[in-house]
Amino acid sequence: MKSTSQDQSLSDSRELDRSYDPLTGNPPSKPNKKTLKQRFLKLLPCCRSGSSSSVDQRSIVEDGELSTVCYRPEGLDRLVQQTKFSKKELQVLYRGFKNECPSGVVNEETFKSIYSQFFPQGDSSMYAHFLFEAFDTQNNGSVNFEDFVISLSIILRGSITDKLNWAFNLYDINKDGCITREEMTEIMHSIYDMMGKYTYPHMKDSAPKEHVDSFFQKMDKNNDGVVTMDEFLETCQKDGNIMQSMHMFDNVI
Repeated sequence: MKSTSQDQSLSDSRELDRSYDPLTGNPPSKPNKKTLKQRFLKLLPCCRSGSSSSVDQRSIVEDGELSTVCYRPEGLDRLVQQTKFSKKELQVLYRGFKNECPSGVVNEETFKSIYSQFFPQGDSSMYAHFLFEAFDTQNNGSVNFEDFVISLSIILRGSITDKLNWAFNLYDINKDGCITREEMTEIMHSIYDMMGKYTYPHMKDSAPKEHVDSFFQKMDKNNDGVVTMDEFLETCQKDGNIMQSMHMFDNVI
C-alpha cells in the first residue's frame, strides 16, 4: 500500500513539473513553430513549470496579462473506462488537443474563434456558444480534455440513446429538462446564421420558424408547448432519417 502511494506521488510529481505526459507516457515534445490556429491560443498561455505543487484552474494576473494555470488530465486508464476509445486512440486525441491547446483548457471565446474557421461564410458565434455549453459539462466556463473526449465519445461511439440525450441537452438551453419553442427558435436561427445568407438554394427568412413549427408538430405529442426527453427520444427513434443520421460519424475514428 505504501509502495503504491509512493508510486502515485512520483507520478504526480513528474506530471506537475511537466517531465512526464500522463497519457502518452513520454516526455513533452518541444513546441512546434507558430501556426495560424496557435495564434488564437495566445489567449490561453500555459503556466511555467515548477510554479506550484498545488495545481488548480483559477486565472491569475501577472504583468498585466491573463495567465491560465496548466490543466492536466486525470489519467489514461480512467478515460478508457469513461469513454469508448482505446488507449491508442486517446493518446492520439490527447496529442492533437495539446498541440491546439497547450494550456489544457479552452475558454468560450477561443472555442468560437477556432470554430468560426470552419464556417467563414456565416456567423457561427451563437451556435458555437450553444455547442460550447454542451461540451462544458462542469459549467465552469472552460472545456478541458476530459470534457472534450467524453462528449466526442458519445457523438462518435455512443449508443443511439446516448447520442439523442446529448442532442437534447444541446437544444435544452437552460437545462430544465424540456425544449421550448423559444429555445428551438434560438437554435435554428444560430444554425441559419452559421450557414450564411449565400447558400444555394437560397433560404427564405421564414425558414427557421418553419423548421421550429415542423419540429413541434412531430415532437410535442401532448401539445403542451414543450418537448420532453421522452417525447424527443420516442419520436427520433421512429424516424428513419434521424436514425440514419445518428450513424453518420460511426467510423470517423
